[in-house]
Amino acid sequence: MNVLIIEDEKALAHELDLFLTNYNYKCEICHDGASASEKIGVNLYDFILIDLGLPDYDGLNLLKETKNNNPDAVCIILTARAEVYDRIKGLDLGADDYLPKPFSLLELHSRMQAIIRRKFGLKQNIVELDGFIINLTERTISYQNNEISSITKKEFDLIAYLILHKNRTLTRTQLSEHIWGSIVNNDYDSNYIDAHIKNIRKKLNVYAQPDWLETVRGLGYKIKINT
Repeated sequence: MNVLIIEDEKALAHELDLFLTNYNYKCEICHDGASASEKIGVNLYDFILIDLGLPDYDGLNLLKETKNNNPDAVCIILTARAEVYDRIKGLDLGADDYLPKPFSLLELHSRMQAIIRRKFGLKQNIVELDGFIINLTERTISYQNNEISSITKKEFDLIAYLILHKNRTLTRTQLSEHIWGSIVNNDYDSNYIDAHIKNIRKKLNVYAQPDWLETVRGLGYKIKINT
């Protein structure tokens, strides 16, 4: 998932980047509001972490821009401001959560995971699909207590992102943008995403046929989960 970190404290921004990258998020950093505003206007993000105390920009105004340009992004306010008004105003403007500084990076990650579960209607981070157990927290896939260690990091990212959007068809462009951080251009091999799905199916077929991983002809892929 793509994360935009808007934080003028360079040491903290770097720490956030290293920490979240370790959890397989793809991060970009902005140290001022002007550059953040530019990125928000042209790119799509899954998470946007906004420091309210930017040197050149009111963080609340930046939050407004975020909700206008990235309405589906999860926005978490990072603030050293003690005023209740700022926190209430941020939540009223559409922020999904806030963390007062200083905060625990582990708590931030826990809150991000909780928001993901709520947003995508998951009761827990473990999903069972016809005998396959996908643990979104531990990033493992197993079948009848046998862990499938051959699944690569990017292959798991694909499966996890499709699970979050269960029963919804995602195009190759959407999958590429949110997992690789780039859009597959017209000149790129059209089998770019297809090859990864083929490899996933091949590895899972050793244990059982993953009928829940569906190809939607002419559109993309989806994971079917009965609710």
